[in-house]
Amino acid sequence: MTQNKGKIYLIPTLLYPQTEDKVLPEFNKQIIKSLSYLLVENERSARRFISSLHLGIDISSLQLFVLDKNTTLEEVATYFDKIPDNEDIGILSEAGCPGIADPGAVAVFLAHKEHREVVPLVGPSSILMALVGSGFSGQVFTFHGYLPVKAYERGKVLRQLEKETLQKGVTNIFMETPYRNDALLSDLLDCCNGETWLCIASEISAPGQMIVSRKLRDWKKNKPVLHKKPTVFLFGKPQR
Repeated sequence: MTQNKGKIYLIPTLLYPQTEDKVLPEFNKQIIKSLSYLLVENERSARRFISSLHLGIDISSLQLFVLDKNTTLEEVATYFDKIPDNEDIGILSEAGCPGIADPGAVAVFLAHKEHREVVPLVGPSSILMALVGSGFSGQVFTFHGYLPVKAYERGKVLRQLEKETLQKGVTNIFMETPYRNDALLSDLLDCCNGETWLCIASEISAPGQMIVSRKLRDWKKNKPVLHKKPTVFLFGKPQR
């Protein structure tokens, strides 16, 4: 690594408000306190998150650069040009860990090109927490992100993922925009085999957290309401 270049810290944020004492190590807070430059998905929520930690930071003094799904590699390069080489930089996601289903990977890639040291910090990731809580294989798994919006295309993908899980034992992980969760669950129950195992991991780290693995036929008997609840879905096979 180039010694005179600052580090890039990947800083996990909360999945649910007011859970910082439960899910964030003290080390993370000290790193945030030491930073003057951050790349953030949303300025307002980033300032709100940092304020909630009560670190004695003058929030108005922070220099924030927006890194969202529309930010290009070239734009991130201009951000780096505006930051002194010896300064450390933080990357904040909207929720969970930067770089997982998140645009932070663009900045991390550029950091590697510039021979900067990349430092991922420990913190909540709904995807990994859902996986380890599912009882499915953590040896072979794939995260597919958001599935197609159109019902026909989504059903086709769901059947492909189900087939792969049943034949190869792969844990397939996917998600949906929270207000479309109920539609996705209905499609799962309609187009997939009732003997297939599905884990629903909803509102992870919140007081109403639910991580439950059942066969689809059992979910059909007791279908949960997931509307506007951040949720991760997993196809898997029970471990023996």
